[in-house]
Amino acid sequence: MSVTIGALRESAPRETRVSLVPEVTDKLLREGARVLLQRAAGERAGFPDAFYKGVAWADSEAEVLQGADVVLAVQPLTLTQIAQLRSSAVVVGFMQPYARAAEVRALKERGVTSFAMELVPRISRAQSMDALSSQASIAGYKAVLIAANQLQKFLPMLTTAAGTIRPAQVLIIGAGVAGLQAIATARRLGAVVEAYDVRGATREQVRSLGAKFVDTGVSAEGAGGYARELTAEEKAKQQEVLDARIAAADAVISTAAVPGRPAPRIISRATVERMRPGSVVVDIAAEQGGNCELTRAGEIIEHQGVKIVGPVNLATELAYNASEMYARNLFNFLKPALAKGELAIDWDDEVFAQACLTRGGVVRHEPTAKALEAGT
Repeated sequence: MSVTIGALRESAPRETRVSLVPEVTDKLLREGARVLLQRAAGERAGFPDAFYKGVAWADSEAEVLQGADVVLAVQPLTLTQIAQLRSSAVVVGFMQPYARAAEVRALKERGVTSFAMELVPRISRAQSMDALSSQASIAGYKAVLIAANQLQKFLPMLTTAAGTIRPAQVLIIGAGVAGLQAIATARRLGAVVEAYDVRGATREQVRSLGAKFVDTGVSAEGAGGYARELTAEEKAKQQEVLDARIAAADAVISTAAVPGRPAPRIISRATVERMRPGSVVVDIAAEQGGNCELTRAGEIIEHQGVKIVGPVNLATELAYNASEMYARNLFNFLKPALAKGELAIDWDDEVFAQACLTRGGVVRHEPTAKALEAGT
């Protein structure tokens, strides 16, 4: 019997993405799967029901949760939604295991098999499944547009009858996926761009995009392509150099984050006070506490003439493309487990093994299991 793959209309506040787009739905159908879609699931992302062909329709989320063998989601399922799942169900999506202890416990107690897209290993074979990267690239792009909109200057150099306008100076902090996309976008818009990352290996990537790398003499290479947390001495040395570059910038895009931990504090109140009035800080780590001391998630504040923007869930601002990219990530993740329309997960495959959050009434992700045992 063909596996039924279901997708919901996302219910989280301000979430406009959808986990299945028509292009990916067609691919699943060609793999022999049955697709069960909640009505209007893709509407807010620009994919009306008429765009989906060959799917079965559900009038409520309960029909999807109770009728699907595999449930695809963008945001973590709620406790109410988890309670409606079959114990044999498989859930794939962002799970936020570091922040959703109650939901992880509920998945475990329900006996559900869940895969967290955050846990997909960063190996070459899994690049096409890397949803964190696909959504981060959107955040980096959008952050520059936000900065350009809030800034009281042109980004490019302009030669006019009234004289030459100098290009804006943009500093990107963090050269991961979001930061690199921010660099590329700011360069396309004509700004003079500097960038900094504690990982020295990003130096050539930054330069290849036409930006200048800010060298503070501190390197913090971490496991899995992420940065490690800096020591107090390293932070002080880094701050001394960065403060000067931040003060000289017209716009700062801050993207530094450590998975599962509060965002590192990089921009102090005193540093903001050294910036010129009219400057802008866009802190896309706002949801993790922010890289800037003054950041407030979801708000724009002004401090001594400097705007600090704390956007949340930036990917929803480009829901159409974000959904396309995320749905492709999900398909690439599931495809190896689809055999003639049936689900056959190879547990010896490191991608499935490492991305598994819960299975058979056990939390399989060791750091999450330890956190739950510690009551955090």
